[in-house]
Amino acid sequence: MPDALGYRAKFGVLVPSTNTIVEPDFYAMAPPGVTLHVGRIFIENPKMGDDAAFEQIMLQIRASIARAVADVMSAEPDYLVMGMSSETFWGGKKGNEEFQQRVQELAGIPIATGANACERAFALLGSRRLGVVTPYQPVGDAQVRRFFSECGYEVVALTGLRCPTATSIAQVDEPTLRRALLEVNRPEVDTLVQVGTNLSMLRLADEAERWLGKPVVAINAATLWYALRKNGITDQVSGFGRLLREH
Repeated sequence: MPDALGYRAKFGVLVPSTNTIVEPDFYAMAPPGVTLHVGRIFIENPKMGDDAAFEQIMLQIRASIARAVADVMSAEPDYLVMGMSSETFWGGKKGNEEFQQRVQELAGIPIATGANACERAFALLGSRRLGVVTPYQPVGDAQVRRFFSECGYEVVALTGLRCPTATSIAQVDEPTLRRALLEVNRPEVDTLVQVGTNLSMLRLADEAERWLGKPVVAINAATLWYALRKNGITDQVSGFGRLLREH
């Protein structure tokens, strides 16, 4: 019997404990009858001010994710959504596949990742050459480049904001994000993409598509869009970019 509110789908959402953007973003986009139930991946030390610290964040994620999966599965969701993107790009295409397999073995149900969402979105949008904005350190940026390159896309330009902590990502303001988008918007770039789920980019991406005249893929919009479509939910929602509005 379906839930009274989640009568179309119940999504279990895995987010780092430091993340404050995914939940409000997903609830803003979710159509009626779709509910979201969060399992938090504990991060004890949120510092990520250099490559070594960034890699320590990733180790903390890997150590804590099984507990977060167990927690969220107690709500009996139909499907999982990964509310963190860096781990899904790590190790390229093979790394994303191994991550999905690990989580699916723990949960017994499929999971949507930001990496898969981007790959599917770019195929629909006809993307070939990308301008990328991240909150990461160079070691994380290299993993994003690797994944997109292995999927057959050229990363023409990339701006990494090098946020000092996992929590400070959510404090990046709109003027900074606007400048980053303009910086990667080279003439040869056909699609802009923002990764890092704790960056608040939903509405700016929708607006930027109008003044740049190109698709701007915000990772949270792409990931929830992918999860909805994989579950047969085809509602078109305005205000969050062309993926949810048109595809």
